[in-house]
Amino acid sequence: MEGRDEDEPVGASSASQFDQHMTTTSRHHFGNSREFGDSFSITIIESMKEEYGLFVWPCSVVLAEYVWQQRSRFLGASVVELGAGTSLPGLVAAKVGSDVTLTDNAIRLEVLDNMKRVSDLNELKCEVLGFTWGLWDAAVFNLKPKIILGADVLYDTNAFDDLFATVAFLLQSIPGSVFITTYHNRSGHHLIEFLMVKWGLKCVKLLDGFSFMPSNKASGLSGNIQLAEIVLNCESVK
Repeated sequence: MEGRDEDEPVGASSASQFDQHMTTTSRHHFGNSREFGDSFSITIIESMKEEYGLFVWPCSVVLAEYVWQQRSRFLGASVVELGAGTSLPGLVAAKVGSDVTLTDNAIRLEVLDNMKRVSDLNELKCEVLGFTWGLWDAAVFNLKPKIILGADVLYDTNAFDDLFATVAFLLQSIPGSVFITTYHNRSGHHLIEFLMVKWGLKCVKLLDGFSFMPSNKASGLSGNIQLAEIVLNCESVK
């Protein structure tokens, strides 16, 4: 895709477990230097052997672009990215001035380690937290996000209930907070609607993921991607 530069493998320069994986970096550009003085790029470390967590999927590219285009909303905001993986949306949020916590499954130590590496690589100060949806520990109760991000977190229907329970819990921490997610429009749509009702949530914005993508980025992506903004349904929690 445009805006993605393949570099030489970086694993050989690391004295960690990444040595045993085939790794590469991709570079993702935001803004036009001729139009925006604050344009920038984010470099991501990817593993070609990792099944899910260490690859930049299209939903992540779309959500990251939305963060960039909505950057005025993110300035100074507390942001938590769920299931962050390679963390592109969260890193963009940090770049535009958010206080960001990147999270992923607590047992996926390689993914969590990579999140720290990409934060350092891009000279960004993001907190990294192991957070398994539906499981609560002390660190989770300290999260107070104004904005929750989740790219392609709606892929495993078995995890939907825990995900929405987690989102509902986090949205209660600050009035007016929002969950912004991108997902492929798969057959689980009715289950998503059911669980939103169950956990007292409602969708306040639903966009075609390609409707706001620059043509040079959209041409490198595929799939039926939607973006949703989800908030607490105040009427259901009264």
